[in-house]
Amino acid sequence: MNPLILVVEDEPALATLLRYNLEKEGFSVAEAHDGEEALLQLSERTPDAVLLDWMLPQVSGLEICRRIRRTPQWRTLPVIMLTAKGEEADRVRGLEGGADDYVVKPFGVTELVARLKAVLRRARPSAGAEMLRYADLVMDLASHRVTRNGASVHLGPTEFRLLRVLLERPGRVFSREQLLDAVWGRESEIEPRTVDVHIRRLRKALNEDGRRDLIRTVRAAGYAVDQTGR
Repeated sequence: MNPLILVVEDEPALATLLRYNLEKEGFSVAEAHDGEEALLQLSERTPDAVLLDWMLPQVSGLEICRRIRRTPQWRTLPVIMLTAKGEEADRVRGLEGGADDYVVKPFGVTELVARLKAVLRRARPSAGAEMLRYADLVMDLASHRVTRNGASVHLGPTEFRLLRVLLERPGRVFSREQLLDAVWGRESEIEPRTVDVHIRRLRKALNEDGRRDLIRTVRAAGYAVDQTGR
């Protein structure tokens, strides 16, 4: 699944430029052109990162960044602030407001893409690993084996792919639609509720012998690997 980047920018020409270059680099792109639209899109589908203009109609980029950091399901979401405000005090405000990086306009697109890839790597340190671990759960991608507290966990191919997506971003809430894209493919005609069936199978396999549930259900949002469980 290509990483989804939410571009929040009210200048149409710049938004178009960013979309073109990001898609050329293999990213999927969603756009919002004011603060309210950005918050609506975030509530409907959590992206992998946000490119966020500071000066926006309705709700400022700085306020959106603060709301992202106050919302549990978004608090680890990488945010790069885009702004014409280049003074040191402004940079400090942006970083203290929760931004992971700060890019001053006008900027080079190549540098911006490099910074975006860097924050995504920091957010997903396990993405290139052969072993994924969380609590007492270990997934060996090379041998296609899963163990919990040293005991083998037997999973079907779909449950294995589903667990892999969740383990690559522990704590992040994935919507049913995001899981469908990642596990079955964007062109799949499978109903979103199918995800619930496979989550139940995955839970049953992981929680044998009364083990603690590591999959958290977030009402109206989706699922996450999280030690708080259901």
